[in-house]
Amino acid sequence: MTATEQRFREFKMPDVGEGLTEAEILKWYVQPGDTVTDGQVICEVETAKAAVELPCPYDGVVQAVHFDEGVTVDVGTSIIVVDTNPGAGPAEAPAAQAAPAAEAEEEAEPQGRQAVLVGYGAAPSSTKRRARKAQPGAAGASSEPAAAAVQAELNGHAGAAVPSAPAPAAPATSAAPSLPTAERPLAKPPVRKLAKDLGIDLATVTPTGPDGVITREDVHAAASATATTAEAPAPAPAAAVATGGSEAVRARETRIPIKGVRKATAQAMVNSAFTAPHVTEFITVDVTRTMKLVQELKQDPDMAGLRVNPLLLVAKALLVAIKRNPEINAAWDEENQEIVRKDYVNLGIAAATPRGLIVPNIKDAEAKTLPQLAAALGELVATAREGKTAPGDMAGGTVTITNVGVFGVDTGTPILNPGESAILAFGAVKLQPWVHKGKVKPRQVTTLALSFDHRLVDGELGSKVLADIAAILEHPKRLITWA
Repeated sequence: MTATEQRFREFKMPDVGEGLTEAEILKWYVQPGDTVTDGQVICEVETAKAAVELPCPYDGVVQAVHFDEGVTVDVGTSIIVVDTNPGAGPAEAPAAQAAPAAEAEEEAEPQGRQAVLVGYGAAPSSTKRRARKAQPGAAGASSEPAAAAVQAELNGHAGAAVPSAPAPAAPATSAAPSLPTAERPLAKPPVRKLAKDLGIDLATVTPTGPDGVITREDVHAAASATATTAEAPAPAPAAAVATGGSEAVRARETRIPIKGVRKATAQAMVNSAFTAPHVTEFITVDVTRTMKLVQELKQDPDMAGLRVNPLLLVAKALLVAIKRNPEINAAWDEENQEIVRKDYVNLGIAAATPRGLIVPNIKDAEAKTLPQLAAALGELVATAREGKTAPGDMAGGTVTITNVGVFGVDTGTPILNPGESAILAFGAVKLQPWVHKGKVKPRQVTTLALSFDHRLVDGELGSKVLADIAAILEHPKRLITWA
């Protein structure tokens, strides 16, 4: 590693999950010129599993930020450059040979520039970067490293190599006129994002800032001019018919890119639905006694400050049913053609968040007391709502509960999480007429649905598990006698 490389350290997008290949930058907490310290959070990214905050592994001053917010970046790609020795004088970018004017060469990123966060796994060993084209100019003209660094920063490539001297001039007899090379418009990352959001091509914007830099005012002016030009009479109905009305229809639609949690959830559900043969069974049960127990537990000093609700007792009932029927807590290993029975229960709870549905799980839930289970459920829900669920909290689940009752839904046919054998849907609890002790009375009633993988769970086993859960919720004292 050269002295320049030791000073200017590039932080690359790490693998913040289990083999993930990309992440979207949600928010930057630093900008060029900001001082950062080792361990300071510099940005928040969203992977296919969760939103994660990335800490900086260096002390120094931010030299450049390569990507705007909202951009999806491949793992191993440099996202920020940090000057680790800002007191050493004017910043000089590393020198490199000038590339031929006719074509740009690709060069591999030096191994020494890799930055890997502890616990996040190694990034790919190298990335490909397009080298700068040699700038035509008179022989003997000197380059200004500081100016080059400023231009590189404005163009979003401050970490790229900048020639320290112009290429030797060719002999006069063989000299050929130089063709002008297209320059990328100069604008800072926030201005580029503004132009992207407004649909403005920066190449068409007239810059008014110092040294030809495009400002926010320039972008707004271009947007206003475009809007004025776009005002024209509506096309005739016949034209719409001739083109199938596609433009008119698209104007009334909203298109949302599929990425992050939504993309991962969709792929997982497709894989599960077309891999595991699903069977779903239903049972309707009187849970009046369970609802009374919930109210009693809320007044219990041992449960003070804990999240006590019907879902807590449904979770406990499922854990007891698994203890009585351990064969259901298993997975199908297609590669080795084995059924893998789990001696632990990582209980997944489906949680709706602003970024989509995620399923974090409570590790070793079967070993927890009721207060411990309540505390774990409360922490899981709070973390999910804040968007801070770690990828590890969503890995390794064995069975799952989805509480569709909170939306007023009676029940459903839930799809298994990949690698799990069963998922329980807990429906809305409603006051209904019910035959109780030979008389029709209003009782608290709910419907449960259990989906399971029919490759390893046959109808008898699935029915026994569902019947056990219902029996516990009808007579919750069985939590003591059956546990």
